Amino acid sequence: MKKWSLYSMTLFCLLTLTSCEAVETIFKAGMWWGIILVVGVVAIILWLFSRGKNS
Repeated sequence: MKKWSLYSMTLFCLLTLTSCEAVETIFKAGMWWGIILVVGVVAIILWLFSRGKNS
């Protein structure tokens, strides 16, 4: 069932989005994931450093 929904979503996107819009959507999603991951890694590093100073 998942395979069919993935295929249908892909087909829907191919039919409704132009190539430029599809690329723009992919890069926007990638940019936001990158920002979230960088902020998460920096937060973990700061948490580890602050935890080390308290000991």
